[in-house]
Amino acid sequence: MKKILTLVLLLFISVLNAQIKTESLSYYLPTDVTYNEDIPKPAEIIGHEVGEWHITHDKLVYYMQTLAKASNRITIENRGNTFEGHPLILLTITSPENHSNIENIREQHLSLTSKNGGIMDVNTMPIVVQEGFSIHGNEASGSNAALAVAYYLAAAQGPKIDKLLNDVVILFDPSYNPDGLQRFAYWANTNKSKNINPDPNDREYDEVWPGGRTNHYWFDMNRDWLPAQLPESRARIETFHKWLPNILTDHHEMGTNSSFFFQPGIPSRTHPLTPLENQALTGEIGTYHAKAFDKIGSFYYTEEDYDDFYYGKGSSFPDINGSIGILFEQASSRGHAQESDNGILTFPFTIRNQFTAALSTLEAAVAMRTKILKYQQKFYKEAFNQASKGGAIVFGDEKDPSKAYHLAEILKRHNISFHEVASDFSLNGKNYKKGASYIVPKNQRQTRLIEAMFEKRTSFRDSLFYDISAWTFPLAFNLDYDEKVSLNKAGAVIDELKKPAAAAPSNSNYAYLMEWHDYYAPKALAMILDKGIRASVGMAPLTSGNTQYDYGTILIPVKNQNISPNEISQFINQVVKNTGIKISAVSTGQTSGIDLGSRKFRALEMPKVALLVGEGVNPYDAGEIWHLFDQRYDMMITKLDTKDFSRVDLSRYTDIILPASWGSALDKNDIEHLKTWVSNGGTIIGYKNAGRFFDKNDFMKIKFKSRKDSATNITFEQRRDHSGAQVVGGAIFETTLDRSHPIAFGYKNNTLPMFRNSTTFMEKDKNSYNNPIQYTADPLLSGYISSPNLNNLKNTAAFKKGNLGRGNVIYFTDNTNFRAFWYGTNKLLMNAIFFGDEM
Repeated sequence: MKKILTLVLLLFISVLNAQIKTESLSYYLPTDVTYNEDIPKPAEIIGHEVGEWHITHDKLVYYMQTLAKASNRITIENRGNTFEGHPLILLTITSPENHSNIENIREQHLSLTSKNGGIMDVNTMPIVVQEGFSIHGNEASGSNAALAVAYYLAAAQGPKIDKLLNDVVILFDPSYNPDGLQRFAYWANTNKSKNINPDPNDREYDEVWPGGRTNHYWFDMNRDWLPAQLPESRARIETFHKWLPNILTDHHEMGTNSSFFFQPGIPSRTHPLTPLENQALTGEIGTYHAKAFDKIGSFYYTEEDYDDFYYGKGSSFPDINGSIGILFEQASSRGHAQESDNGILTFPFTIRNQFTAALSTLEAAVAMRTKILKYQQKFYKEAFNQASKGGAIVFGDEKDPSKAYHLAEILKRHNISFHEVASDFSLNGKNYKKGASYIVPKNQRQTRLIEAMFEKRTSFRDSLFYDISAWTFPLAFNLDYDEKVSLNKAGAVIDELKKPAAAAPSNSNYAYLMEWHDYYAPKALAMILDKGIRASVGMAPLTSGNTQYDYGTILIPVKNQNISPNEISQFINQVVKNTGIKISAVSTGQTSGIDLGSRKFRALEMPKVALLVGEGVNPYDAGEIWHLFDQRYDMMITKLDTKDFSRVDLSRYTDIILPASWGSALDKNDIEHLKTWVSNGGTIIGYKNAGRFFDKNDFMKIKFKSRKDSATNITFEQRRDHSGAQVVGGAIFETTLDRSHPIAFGYKNNTLPMFRNSTTFMEKDKNSYNNPIQYTADPLLSGYISSPNLNNLKNTAAFKKGNLGRGNVIYFTDNTNFRAFWYGTNKLLMNAIFFGDEM
């Protein structure tokens, strides 16, 4: 019996090894063309066959550079670098004849989108296709397929490829996410065995936190096409607007037990601003994918999943820009081979499917060239007709020019034209000041994109969303804005956007005052405190000279400092130059309101902040906080890993931030360690489900509303859609502020738009002064929320402060740092950091 089992096992292993083998390049390549032997194959340059190992980004770049040198069909450029210094390369692939005339082709193509573009003849124009791979670094089959696709486009010979290269300009991005790809390749390759083991329990298929999906700061970059806050996104967006491609592909992966998905997605979940013809053309392109996959025997599906709603995704962003975005989702081996419901899923198989989709896209582009070019032409002709109705939007913040500048910066990246305001004016109770406000005319090419960025939408065809349902930019930035302003208020068009600057203050032998309104006030305060200069915060307003100072004004005395008045003056000038913050010199402590010697000025200390990261912590939320401190405010933050937490000397830190978590991030010993530190005077700041952690472990008692969801008249088939409709995927809600509370320092309005993507509803405190941020009775500003959830949200609290021993426990129900573009609520976290002891 034992011999029989041994034979069966050996037979199984032999069959398995036959399935899991290194494939040669011919496994991927079509046989209906010949190949130029002078073009180097990937293995000759990177040292292994495509799919034998996971390609590292450095090798990927080296091969693309080699191809560009070897082929007159390819040029290559570096558009910048990631946070980790990886180059953001782009290949332009087309016929040598097109290359010799490439700038004229680009300009002619862009002219299709001009006001007179509707009369142009498109019959002889090349179509432009932007192909991009693996924006999620651990969805690596895309970038590995890019090796074979680039080789095919460089080496294939014959009438078919000649026509393709003559009719198409291909903008080829082999790695949308170099940092993540490099991280994942390291993981998969260092855990690969000689005898590839497809057991899903093997370490190869379980990445260490945070995984390779994200970039350096743990951002999901496929949500950043519209906000464009990251260097990788900015390079992509610049390429897109430089060319306005007709088709943009976005190669992803999904669960191992799936097959292959290509768009269209679920029709009812397409954004209403996307033309119906866009989806019809997407469906027609899909017939070419289907034909190609039928030929190689691969299964696929369409229109059953995903959507085209949020314009910040790679497959949806093109749709509001007259292009066609196409999402590909390949079942993932997440390593070199893995068991699945469909048999052993090998890495080469996943690569071949991605390769096939890349080529079928180009085949569709050739066949549908004039039709798709005419669609783009029509899109912009209709856009200009819509734009001719006129109108304009004004946005700004009289107290915070930096926030307004950063929204204008996003508009600039998207080639949206805007003006400065000619002079200060008021409209509907809001003040718009020159230098802190901008006017956007609707009569321009990007009018549909403007509408998508500024609209508030609360009515939807469907109640399920793959991503967020609202992203209204002036609300995200907490800016005053009005969509009905006269262009008579507009000054010159801004060609070169300049960062706000302030004049250096005069020297003072007494004190300096700095308001807390500007976005970069925390950066200025951190510089001052880090220099060892004493500063304090005003708990009440005052007027000094002709200037009114609000809650949260920072006082920098000149006397009794460790440096001389002249050195203080020189350093204050550096702070002003570095941050653009206005700091004023004063010569007397007597004011209208609290005097400068009042006990209502509270001394501040330089915070030493730590951030909990590691297994169990949501890396997106943690990365947003890390990025905020490191990139925006130039403040050091220590990342404490959960696996080492109980051994860390926490006395080094004044504040510890606990982001949202997945499951249990801290064990019993960790919790006691943390509670002891808080009791001894530390400040713990928690987000989202950290509130339940605080309540359960007796950091602070919090009363949450219970959610009741009864499903009536719901079929078995409808059950998932019903439960999905109860999710708050991401919408914007109005809160009221108690501006006298330190958590609200720096906010000039009594209301604040907040982003929410959770169903955690916190009851208000019985004492009104303990509810400085609370949702209004009619809170929905933009986005989707179910009626039961909306009722639960009304009049609830968004913030709570408590004490444990000598320490502080601070809790936010919602993420105040969402995806790096929610500028409007970033200051809430900084207020908690700097002013936690004053609450």
